[in-house]
Amino acid sequence: MKPLREWGMRSRIVGLTSGSVVLIAGGAFADWMWLIGIGAWMLVAAGLLEMIYRP
Repeated sequence: MKPLREWGMRSRIVGLTSGSVVLIAGGAFADWMWLIGIGAWMLVAAGLLEMIYRP
């Protein structure tokens, strides 16, 4: 496995998006708004990275 600094930007965006989907689904299932909120902010961060770092 590569060190974190050698990962490509695409894999970071995919990781953030996947993590946000898991957190939002888990928060919706458990009815925890704070978990949904963290997942939403992760999704916002992934969207911003996607807009800023276009290859």
